[in-house]
Amino acid sequence: MQQNKRGRTKQDHIASSLNRIRGQIDGIAKMYEEKRPCVEIARQLAAARNSISRVARDILTDEASVCSKEHNSAQLDLVLKELLRY
Repeated sequence: MQQNKRGRTKQDHIASSLNRIRGQIDGIAKMYEEKRPCVEIARQLAAARNSISRVARDILTDEASVCSKEHNSAQLDLVLKELLRY
């Protein structure tokens, strides 16, 4: 797997993003337990949803690249259709 300028792989980046999302969700659960205003909770939920969508796009984009390099057009077609949903 290729590394970026900081020596991190794409997999490291995805794992880091998923851990950050886990923290967001934990924070939202705590907000709910504390009976914070629903608008604040909804905003945090929207931010978490956007983060999840971003990770999904990153994963699918990487897979599309692999499929393209391997000339796997059937899998590439499936990945691109899924990517268009995000």
